[in-house]
Amino acid sequence: MSVVYATSASQLTGVWDELIMGLTAGFMLTDERGQVLATNDAAADLLRLDRTELLTGSRPDGWAMRDSAGAHLPDWSDLTSQVLRTGTRMSTPVVVTEHGVPSGHVWMDYQPVRMYSQQRVLMFLQPVDTDVSHSRGMVDPLTGLPGRVLLLDRLDQALARARCRGTLATLVLVDIRRLEQFNVEHGFAQGDELLTVLAGRLRQCLSDEHTVARYGGDEFALVVEHPSGTGAEIAERARSAVVRPMRLENKQIRPSVRVSWVTSDGNASVHSVISRAEQQLEN
Repeated sequence: MSVVYATSASQLTGVWDELIMGLTAGFMLTDERGQVLATNDAAADLLRLDRTELLTGSRPDGWAMRDSAGAHLPDWSDLTSQVLRTGTRMSTPVVVTEHGVPSGHVWMDYQPVRMYSQQRVLMFLQPVDTDVSHSRGMVDPLTGLPGRVLLLDRLDQALARARCRGTLATLVLVDIRRLEQFNVEHGFAQGDELLTVLAGRLRQCLSDEHTVARYGGDEFALVVEHPSGTGAEIAERARSAVVRPMRLENKQIRPSVRVSWVTSDGNASVHSVISRAEQQLEN
């Protein structure tokens, strides 16, 4: 049975005890600043922390939370602020590391709630015994790239970091033109091989800390964080990588693509960035 801890004796404790006592999943309740108001043992265990560290915000030396690609996650204060500002639920994969060594994989769901007219965020933590992305179906099985849902999460995090650090985040969409016609003429097996090759090229043209994802059946997406400039250079780098000729079954093929990009300082929503990039792609 999980024991529940709260920062102070109040009405909150009774409600929390009634809802959470006895559950083996991890739960935390935070205020609008990301301060943990209440938690249970399971949450502390999953995050490799003790209850005092969770409630006070202190962290042991070498402890960190990263996403499944190894990038640092924003502070809880940034994430809870984003959830409360948009009023929508957010999910993110988390890898807990201790001195750079992964020690736990967790899936964290952030849900905005109101308690006694106060804005709060309820965090639900689940352990993941296998790779976080694959366990939730977040990875495209053909290319091994993050899928659409994980892409949106990565973009969300990139925008949050840009907003907090004064940097920029760029989304690039790469549309493979006439892929349906290519599949009809050459077969779906060749179409799959084409997409796999292009996925590898896009991976190679970016650094490991950036994201390349399968956005749709014939579209890829890139999320890149950078200190200044625009996404023009990034988009051109992606275009150049994709349109290089290749040989498939002794036939030379030169892919044709459309590329669009949007750069934000983090003050735009994920939806608005995606919408603008899609609109530019259609023009």
